[in-house]
Amino acid sequence: MEEETLAPSSVQPPQPMDITTEPPQSPGSGSDSDSESDDEAQTSLQLQALETDLTTNPQNYDAHVQYIAALRKQGDLDKLRLAREAMSQVFPLTPEMWRQWANDEVRLVSSSSGHESAISTIEKLYERGVSDYSSVSLWCDYLSFIQKYDSSVHECLPTGISKARDLFERALIACGLHVAEGSKIWEAYRSYEEAILNKMNETDLESREKQVQRIRNLFHRQLSIPHGDLRSTLLTYKTWEAEHGNTLDVTNSTTDGISPHVASAYQKALDMLTERAEYEEKIVRSDVPDTERLQSFMAYLNFEQSGDPARVKSLYERAITEFPISGDLWMNYTDYLNRTLKTDKTLRDCFNRATRNCPWVGELWVRFLLYLERCRGSEKELSDVFERSLQCTFSTIDEYVDIYLTRVDGLRRRFMFAKELDDGLDISLIRDTFQRACDYLQPQLENTHRLLQIHSYWARLEVKIGKDITAARGVWESLLKNSGSMLEAWQAYISMEIEMGHIKEARSLYKRCYTKRFSGTGSEDICNSWIQFEREFGSLEDFDHASQKVTPRLQELQFFRLQQESKAIASSTNHEDAPKKKKGEKRKSAPEALPNEESPAKRQKDATKHKKDNTHSKSSVKANNAETTVTLKDTPHGEDNTKTKDPMPDKKLYTDECTAFISNLNLKANSDDLRSFFSDVGGVVAIRILLDKFTKKSKGLAYVDFSDDTHLEAAVAKNKQMLLGRKLSIARSNPKGKRKGSAGHKASTEKGQGEDHGHGKVELKGRNTFAVPRTVRALGWSSTSKPTASATAEGGEEKPKSNEELRNLFLKKS
Repeated sequence: MEEETLAPSSVQPPQPMDITTEPPQSPGSGSDSDSESDDEAQTSLQLQALETDLTTNPQNYDAHVQYIAALRKQGDLDKLRLAREAMSQVFPLTPEMWRQWANDEVRLVSSSSGHESAISTIEKLYERGVSDYSSVSLWCDYLSFIQKYDSSVHECLPTGISKARDLFERALIACGLHVAEGSKIWEAYRSYEEAILNKMNETDLESREKQVQRIRNLFHRQLSIPHGDLRSTLLTYKTWEAEHGNTLDVTNSTTDGISPHVASAYQKALDMLTERAEYEEKIVRSDVPDTERLQSFMAYLNFEQSGDPARVKSLYERAITEFPISGDLWMNYTDYLNRTLKTDKTLRDCFNRATRNCPWVGELWVRFLLYLERCRGSEKELSDVFERSLQCTFSTIDEYVDIYLTRVDGLRRRFMFAKELDDGLDISLIRDTFQRACDYLQPQLENTHRLLQIHSYWARLEVKIGKDITAARGVWESLLKNSGSMLEAWQAYISMEIEMGHIKEARSLYKRCYTKRFSGTGSEDICNSWIQFEREFGSLEDFDHASQKVTPRLQELQFFRLQQESKAIASSTNHEDAPKKKKGEKRKSAPEALPNEESPAKRQKDATKHKKDNTHSKSSVKANNAETTVTLKDTPHGEDNTKTKDPMPDKKLYTDECTAFISNLNLKANSDDLRSFFSDVGGVVAIRILLDKFTKKSKGLAYVDFSDDTHLEAAVAKNKQMLLGRKLSIARSNPKGKRKGSAGHKASTEKGQGEDHGHGKVELKGRNTFAVPRTVRALGWSSTSKPTASATAEGGEEKPKSNEELRNLFLKKS
């Protein structure tokens, strides 16, 4: 059998690397020799620089590619082989890079003394290549190489035939459904079977008839699959049948004369091809941006989702071959396989490829760990994947947290629910994972809920699995060492002790923290919490002792807050009439000492009213008719840091007259996500996602401005639709509507100087109106009493009390 018969005409055998040996230079070619020397010197310098770069940073993809290209140019096959191996350990090679590698190794086959060994090495390269990506070209090279260099396949020996057929069937599974190029695999398969038929003895009619039927079955299988050459395949089939004694009209592409079931399958495939023609045309275009082609692939996948899973998988493989670093594409692919295959080995390979192509996507690592746990992977597998994930760089700190917690979750479940524990699996693994998480995340998560969540989880497992209360307390103490000003940390620690019945230890914690300064009303809350604790768990002596400690503390806090609130009222009242300060003049603060206070690093604004306890009351200063409550920022050591800032003249004020208010928004959603969500509505002018003042993270709320009411109404109609796993709540923003409250007054708008709405009431607007009561009255008299001389100013207006008068007033009342 001729070699040309074995190899399909559409597949060219691998070509050796283009490395030529230059002939000796003649004496008169000195300038060429100098030029070559300069090129060699420049290449050597480039190789040295790239080697240094890769030694310090093996994750540099471009450096790997440039290094391999330079070595190919130099022709150093040994170094080239090592360079490719090094890159393949970190990144998956593209199909073209695998083809180049295999072709470069082919040139050694004929010259190598170990011929069989060299062939085996190249086969392994092809196997590694086709496992990275599903490439028709790479498979064709592989099949062509086997037919040419494997003697058993080339000579159509039984072992060779079996090997070749297995390889062809694998190629069909991988690429046989490829609409644009899959026919190349089918043609190569039929060509090889034809070669086997030609090798058979003419007198062995039974074997030849079986082989003819095998080829006919291949035609039938191919005709039932939609691919670009479907019509030409039908003509080829009819011609082949005519050559084997069947009378068919080979001049037209109709199904006349062929069996009904083949004709029906062909017509169905032709209809499927027609349905997919538009999608295929879009994804193969080279004159459009990659983003547009990726969207075309996604639309094509959505179309195929409800169909044959094998066809969906084939299309996903085509997409990731074209866009291997699209994280969303890999997420969708693994999610689809997880729904359809569950614990199949294919899913494991897919996760492995996904994390190698997109190592920066934390969710892929989380899903990989969960998959391995679901299919009962060994501790070694789980540990290896976890360690690989920690070598990657993620865009958000939450991704690191999720990976650490996923690892701990898996260990916990195996401890508590596994019938048999793996060798070497003990509580030290959980402790080590938590400790590594805290060491790495502490600087980024200090005084945050996520850090508290990690420590709380850790302490709970120390008690439940490790049965070690001392270790659990050590976890809490390590948190308090760095986040002692975090009220929630103390509360969680105390709660653990109470749940375990350790009343004495809980009381000791209250004694340690009741004098600390916490943000907001935290200082009062912890004092009141201690009193409540002693009511429920302590003796009368314990209750009396706690009251003696807490009462002076609450009085100090109460007096301090009243001081700050009175100053704020006076400041807001006199702000408009106060003369402007000269340029460069600084405000002077009047600090007032507050004993036994610990100064925290930051203070949050107390934006809520203070609750009152039956025994220890807390006061808040309210304006007339309870219409305005003044809220102030706590100041360490009694320092008055309250400043009256003039509004920035260029600060944008939003009227929200044509705006949608969005709530229940995914905390990871950004403006692009919202813009895409409303893309079918159109008319989006601006998007404002509300951020937390201190953490700078999304609150899950947003405003979306639209150009007109038509677009706004269409946007509101999308209420309760899903975005990033959350069902959005969408309503029209109504900032000028009436607020519902006991006073029934109308809320002030964001800008303006004051308007009379026809009822004799003037709305205060303008600068700093957030802290100005509607009718400012001096402290100490009600609406029925007359103002004193000290409480009235010129023209009959009320005059606020001075700080000294307020202090005397408070002392007198107490």
